[in-house]
Amino acid sequence: MDAVVVEGVSKKFRIQHEKRESIYEIVTGLFNKHQKGEDVQVLKDVSFSVPKGHMFGIVGRNGAGKTSLLRIITKVYSPDSGSVTVNGTMTPLLSLGVGFMGELTAAANVVQYGLLLGFSKKAISAKIPSVIKYAELEGFEDTKLKNFSTGMYSRLAFATAMQVDPDVLMIDESIQVGDMAFQKKCMESIAQFRSRGKTIILVTHDMEQIRQHCDTAILLDGGTVAARGSAKEVADAYVRVVGG
Repeated sequence: MDAVVVEGVSKKFRIQHEKRESIYEIVTGLFNKHQKGEDVQVLKDVSFSVPKGHMFGIVGRNGAGKTSLLRIITKVYSPDSGSVTVNGTMTPLLSLGVGFMGELTAAANVVQYGLLLGFSKKAISAKIPSVIKYAELEGFEDTKLKNFSTGMYSRLAFATAMQVDPDVLMIDESIQVGDMAFQKKCMESIAQFRSRGKTIILVTHDMEQIRQHCDTAILLDGGTVAARGSAKEVADAYVRVVGG
């Protein structure tokens, strides 16, 4: 059985061209049948499947439809047509640090972030020491997040998210955190996750990560699947598309 199955997914958005700056303009615009705008098709009949235990890559230029596809898979958006089936639990690492608050300490933010990821307060509180150690932030657990550097902030978010043990892990550039040594640690954690038969979907612009770590991949271009196959084949196709 496949871990993730995407069948014929299409999605379009209505883009308004009139700039509205006042509340009156926004309200009256809702009743204006002649308002200027256009429908933009961001995904067109996208289909693929990800076998259990595989690492699957999704690549494409900015604006190719990757973000919309991710939000449909994680049920943030609903497709206009088509379907998505996820067999098992899924944890998306799409926006590291969502739910973090600058006025709270690192330890308090671990609890808050863990609650968003589905932990009970008791369960995530017990994991605080291991999260702090993984993030290499010993001595900073009682420091307010507003005093953290961007790297410290991202490491804390990734370390917290990795405490979840889902069947499918979706990663959107979030392993690009910290220095090279910490990025290596992230990849080692992901490799361990995969060795236990888990499934990973990786969205990145780093073709070396695709080549080194993914089994198969797809290339999105203009909202459609422009290439699919082995990680190397798709990475090479991406380089040709970006190179014009």
